[in-house]
Amino acid sequence: MIPPERSPERDAAIESLLPLVPFEGWTRAALRTALRDSGGVPDDADLLFPGGVPDLLEAFCDLADRTMEAEAEGMDMTGLGLTKRVRAVIAIRLAQNRPHKEAVRRAVALLALPANAAVSARTAVRTVGAIWHAAGDRSADFSWYTKRAILASVYGLTLLYWLRDTSDEDEATLAFLDRRLAGVGRIGKLRGRAERVVHRFIPRGHAETA
Repeated sequence: MIPPERSPERDAAIESLLPLVPFEGWTRAALRTALRDSGGVPDDADLLFPGGVPDLLEAFCDLADRTMEAEAEGMDMTGLGLTKRVRAVIAIRLAQNRPHKEAVRRAVALLALPANAAVSARTAVRTVGAIWHAAGDRSADFSWYTKRAILASVYGLTLLYWLRDTSDEDEATLAFLDRRLAGVGRIGKLRGRAERVVHRFIPRGHAETA
């Protein structure tokens, strides 16, 4: 999926905005204040994010995806199975977002609005894809869809739990994530089960070529 526009200026604007979001929300006014406080030009807000708040939210999620992948690249995951690698990448994402939990909470609330359904779907697909990619999965076969559907559910539930978590270092959330991963079994096994279910609804000719 094509990512949103990327530029150092947009990234810097988002980073300057994040500390203000808990108090002013994801708004154009907050963005203008952030640009002014960081030495920029407030009127650049409309130029940087012509799509308004949805554009801001999508850019924020995309920046978080890239930051997560960059840190994961520096981790030694040698010897770890796929499920443990996925777990490690999600742990990175949560730790990186910890200083901005209220901003994430507000972003999740806005993305849940019907008007933002398309943006929400795009960001979810990209985030799940980024997690798989950072975990070292490079498959492009039929399982690409089923694996991402499985992870989307696991990550979505984990994120909602994390927003309510007050434990140190996200300990309770990581324990919750471990239970979710254990509950579905090894991701590879569930993938095979999901594929068999999906194939039941695909005409024979299509299933043979999938």
